Amino acid sequence: MQLHISPSMRSLTISSSNEFFDSMKIKVAPPLISYRTLFHTILILAFLLPFVFILTALVTLEGVNKCSSIDCLGRRLGPRLLGRVDDSERLVRDFYKILNEVSTQEIPDGLKLPNSFRQLVSDMKNNHYDAKTFSLVLRAMIEKFERDMRESKFAELMNKHFAASSIPKGIHCLSLRLTDEYSSNAHARRQLPSPERLPVLSDNAYHHFVLATDNILAASVVVSSAVQSSSKPEKIVFHVITDKKTYAGMHSWFALNSVAPAIVEVKSVHQFDWLTRENVPVLEAVETHHGIRNYYHGNHIAGANLSETTPRKFASKLQSRSPKYISLLNHLRIYLPELFPNLDKVVFLDDDIVIQRDLSPLWDIDLHGKVNGAVETCRGEDEWVMSKRLRNYFNFSHPLIAKHLDPEECAWAYGMNIFDLRTWRKTDIRETYHSWLKANLKSNLTMWKLGTLPPALIAFKGHVQAIDSSWHMLGLGYQSNTNIENVKKAAVIHYNGQSKPWLEIGFEHLRPFWTKYLNYSNDFIRSCHILE
Repeated sequence: MQLHISPSMRSLTISSSNEFFDSMKIKVAPPLISYRTLFHTILILAFLLPFVFILTALVTLEGVNKCSSIDCLGRRLGPRLLGRVDDSERLVRDFYKILNEVSTQEIPDGLKLPNSFRQLVSDMKNNHYDAKTFSLVLRAMIEKFERDMRESKFAELMNKHFAASSIPKGIHCLSLRLTDEYSSNAHARRQLPSPERLPVLSDNAYHHFVLATDNILAASVVVSSAVQSSSKPEKIVFHVITDKKTYAGMHSWFALNSVAPAIVEVKSVHQFDWLTRENVPVLEAVETHHGIRNYYHGNHIAGANLSETTPRKFASKLQSRSPKYISLLNHLRIYLPELFPNLDKVVFLDDDIVIQRDLSPLWDIDLHGKVNGAVETCRGEDEWVMSKRLRNYFNFSHPLIAKHLDPEECAWAYGMNIFDLRTWRKTDIRETYHSWLKANLKSNLTMWKLGTLPPALIAFKGHVQAIDSSWHMLGLGYQSNTNIENVKKAAVIHYNGQSKPWLEIGFEHLRPFWTKYLNYSNDFIRSCHILE
């Protein structure tokens, strides 16, 4: 016997091979709900219920309207299930559209702007601003604040430039007091060095330093730090060169404040027979040329399109317009072989440096037949300070510069340099320096702007021996985030830049490395309130 159920499940057939009957067919009444329909319904619910659960959970977690009824939940779930967005999304989309329209719209002249965001919100409530009006006023406010901040930044840079170019009252007082002391105190006029020590000034067995400055306080720190850091101070000879107006005060300081056993000589530029107008005609032209003097001493804002420059570029231009760059003292290092004809090797120092380690090993460095031992400024951890190449100093759109120089060539630092004067005298470095200065004057300063380093980079080309960067650390006068641990390790730290340690704009955390060599018990320092 066999039992067969029809696919529709509506009939039942019984069949047999028995001879009495072949088969029997029984019809079944249709059910109220078919099993197939029930199966499909269960399948669809199994697919949809997880999504309904997730949407319900999202609405609950969002808690935007805090739905507490089936009706509210339906209003939240309905648009999502139907693929529609809710009102908040539509409002955001509309607001973006308004912002795009306002960004290209002209701001009306005379639009009255609130002074703060709080006032903007208050005006919006009181005047019933629409979204477009609110966006327009907000845009005008932001643009105004940006202009004000930009103008304030340029004003800050100008004030910093004037502060860096001026003489602090305490330093001016110190110079006047010491000059007066020179005229009234015989001890302040005593010969430096004493007559029996004069032969040492040209003795190459000693370590000779050259310092050219008109800043008495800065000179005192350079000399004191060198002597205190030296393992053999009795071998140190300092040749301090200053200008005519500062000579009396500078001489008084070192006559009254001995640094024995080191030796100090103080001379004015007018005391060097070699420094005549015939020998330095280019520098006389630099100092007297009307256009040059106007560039360095004139109105630095006039002619400058501040709307098309950045504060960083403007700061760089201001720094290049420091009056010191046309001072004879600043150019003096190019004449060292003639000023010290009996010396074979000297170390030239800027007045904004501090010596923290014995420098006597510098005299043992092999310069391999080169003239200038210097730290290169295109290699090092500090990308801001140690990334200087020739392109940073020269205008390579000028045909002469483009023809003779490589923009990617590494630059080197002035401020602590070992000069082999014997080798130097066999070169034409000074003549090259003069010729390029003349060419730049003739081109209206279109080849370079920044002082004495650019012509030196050209004149010493092929004559520079790189020395280890630990000998000379730069950037303490323009980078506030200088690594303090690296400062402690450096042999010489250089406050190049506007923020000199003797100025109020100097960086407070870097100043102690300089002030530690000031003698605050000195009567002149105390009476002039130096950095009090």
